[in-house]
Amino acid sequence: MELRPDPDELLKHVESEETQRGKLKIFLGYVAGVGKTYAMLEAAHQRKEQGWDVVVGYIETHKRAETEELLAGHEVLPRKQAEYHNVTLTELDVDAVIRRRPQLVLVDEFAHTNAPGSRHPKRFQDVEEILDAGIDVYTTLNIQHLESLNDIVAQVTGVIVRETIPDRVIDEASEIEVIDLPPDELLVRLQEGKVYIPEQASRALQKFFRKGNLTALREMSLRRAAERVDDQMRSYMQTRAISGPWAAGERLLVCISPNPLAEKLVRTTRRLADELNAEWVAVYVEIASKPENNPANRERIGRTLQLAEELGAKSLTLAGRSIHEVVLDYARRNNITKVVIGKPLKPRWQEIIKGSVVDQLIYASGDIDVYVISAQTGLGKPIIPSDWQPHRPIGRYLSSIGLVALSTLLGIVVRGNLEPANLVMLYLASVVISAIYLGRGPSLLAAIAGVLAFDFFLVPPYLTLAVSDTQYLITFSMLLVVSLVISSLTAQGREQAEAAIRREAQTSALYNLGRDLTSATDLADVSQIIIANIGHAFGREVAIFLPENGHIRPFASSPGYQPGENELAVAAWAFEHDQPAGRGTDTLPAASLRCQPLKTANGLVGVLGIRPKELGSFLTPEQRQTLAAFSNQAALAIERASLAEQAQQAELLQATEKLQTALLNSISHDLRTPLVAITGALSALDDNNDTLDDTSRRALIENAHNESERLNRLVGNLLNMTRIESGAIKLHLELEDIQDLVGTALEQLGPRLANRNIQVNIPADFPLAPMDFTLMTQVLVNVLDNAVKYSPADSAIEVSAELREETVHIHVADRGVGIPPDDLSRVFDKFYRVQRPESVSGTGLGLSISKGIVEAHRGTIHARARENGGTVITIELPLS
Repeated sequence: MELRPDPDELLKHVESEETQRGKLKIFLGYVAGVGKTYAMLEAAHQRKEQGWDVVVGYIETHKRAETEELLAGHEVLPRKQAEYHNVTLTELDVDAVIRRRPQLVLVDEFAHTNAPGSRHPKRFQDVEEILDAGIDVYTTLNIQHLESLNDIVAQVTGVIVRETIPDRVIDEASEIEVIDLPPDELLVRLQEGKVYIPEQASRALQKFFRKGNLTALREMSLRRAAERVDDQMRSYMQTRAISGPWAAGERLLVCISPNPLAEKLVRTTRRLADELNAEWVAVYVEIASKPENNPANRERIGRTLQLAEELGAKSLTLAGRSIHEVVLDYARRNNITKVVIGKPLKPRWQEIIKGSVVDQLIYASGDIDVYVISAQTGLGKPIIPSDWQPHRPIGRYLSSIGLVALSTLLGIVVRGNLEPANLVMLYLASVVISAIYLGRGPSLLAAIAGVLAFDFFLVPPYLTLAVSDTQYLITFSMLLVVSLVISSLTAQGREQAEAAIRREAQTSALYNLGRDLTSATDLADVSQIIIANIGHAFGREVAIFLPENGHIRPFASSPGYQPGENELAVAAWAFEHDQPAGRGTDTLPAASLRCQPLKTANGLVGVLGIRPKELGSFLTPEQRQTLAAFSNQAALAIERASLAEQAQQAELLQATEKLQTALLNSISHDLRTPLVAITGALSALDDNNDTLDDTSRRALIENAHNESERLNRLVGNLLNMTRIESGAIKLHLELEDIQDLVGTALEQLGPRLANRNIQVNIPADFPLAPMDFTLMTQVLVNVLDNAVKYSPADSAIEVSAELREETVHIHVADRGVGIPPDDLSRVFDKFYRVQRPESVSGTGLGLSISKGIVEAHRGTIHARARENGGTVITIELPLS
């Protein structure tokens, strides 16, 4: 059987070789003092000797002589200074590195936490930005800073490491070099003061730097490096189709909950996925009958899901009636082979009564393996989550006690008329009211207090908890059970209603945005709709930034809000790096604006920015998910509006090109015809001046004169059209005689009307009309010229005028070929000419110019078909 390379592996290999991103080399050690920085400087010297451009971005020598000696000779970039609590801190200057653009930059302490106010909270994020700029980076890292090993390191050393980096960063490194030193030698260096100063060294020997801790950390670093080598070898063999014993593909699923130990489950699953070379997914299941309404728990769930994503998982929130049904259904549909879940923390008796999710998963898992992870942290007792959270303020509990007291007072008033068993209903009512309006905790308090108050005040003997009739014990027990059940069910219904209202609000907000966007095509309208909907849904000020000439610019924002230079810088970073930035993110978290890139399948279209009205307000995980959904819809709408504008501009450009083509075609022909006639007449006169008689000479001169007038009319039409379209036409209105207007137009046409039958019918007492005589003469000339061109030479052209309701109507009627009904309104468009078999010269501008001039007089011009053939063009002018 022929072995062929894996196409997916080949694609990854090609992409990794073609990418312009810089390469990252990590010098990995198991603890401070093993020589990571020293080894990194030695490697840098080798690169420099090979001709590389090497600079130092950030190196911490800790005043070690041998390290400072190696640092000498390297170009050291200035650090960026930051003020924090009146203390000046120095950090890596990312912008200085990118401006300098060396081939290689050295950055020490990869897991370092930057000073507040820096662009990124962590130094590894600074390094990622430098890598994205195409610059190679050497850096140092201790194994205890890996996020997935945080629990194990804490269990082994008793120290919780706060500065951690996600495992994906080390996975994406181009090269890892393990810097190893036996623990005994490291302890000697520590005692000699080569790692810490003597006081710090003595404390370190007593706590972290115990030989057992060092041995365990050393093993972790070597194992992690070995896993990396194994992954590289596996990738190499798959790329080149080298046969080998390949492990079957595994897919893992980890179930998380609001419990703080869920983070340990995520880290454990990450390590298990590394060992199995498997994909994994983190799932939180929201039970429909018991939604999670506690804000602190929802925040913890969001942080755990975010941690899973940082460690390379896909995170999901699923909904259903029971956890084990939802998890197993998803697992079977997505080919999950192993499910990871935490060991139950509840007492055994609660598991027996309420059931255990672990037992249910194991029983129904079938061929899916279930891994149960211990809840012990090694640092103390496990945190046992409570099923309910106490309500605040304390007034709710006092209110529930007040309801019980009110029920007791009513019971005391009526106890002489009712049996004690009937008085129980008063306390059940107080429990229900507490559950509906005050919450789960106050209703449970009301249930217990109600039983005690019922016994003390309403059951003889009064004012004592003693019971004279043992039958009341059953009443008390049932009252307590029923009260607790009612309290639980009512509170559960209240929580479900709150969850439903919350989901309905999110769904409604998204629906309203989508509905409003469907009716908007203009980019400005789309932007205002987005701003209004998102501002209303999140209670924040909103800004939209769009690219313009290669730079991001504010396009629209909420009323009264104008983004400043700092906010524009945040938006620019988010756009350039295609990552969220600003408030509540890992980039420029001190900014007041949170910027979300607007991205579609075709690329980035802009940036959406939201700013809280109160500085202490941050988005919850649910709100961040909703904002992402809003951003997707906004991006599609902006892209659609942009494409519509581009299409409109393209259509306008196409129409303009057609117009220019038509203009050139018409003008070139109509200009050439009179020019040829004039040139021919002048040439004949010049060449044959001696042989021509007076009649021939006069005929040539008259022909040249007529053609020059025709050329003058054509140029005049073009100038008039330009003036009309630019709005530069100005009317000089005077009261003029319609008979003079017709006579002047006929005189200008002159030879064009030779041998034509022109019939003028204008009453002698026709009133004067206000008009610009010169322009209206041009109108009538164009209309008459059109009638002459499209009517037979032996047919009459009739010019008449009449007065209708203070409006002058001038009619020009011919018996020509007529105009098709569909073209009657279009003949007044620029360059439009009726398609006819016979060719008639013309530009298609005459009637269009006439329409512009008449409309400037607040009049109208229109054409209609004449009975028995021909066309009537009517000009209407107001008398006032």
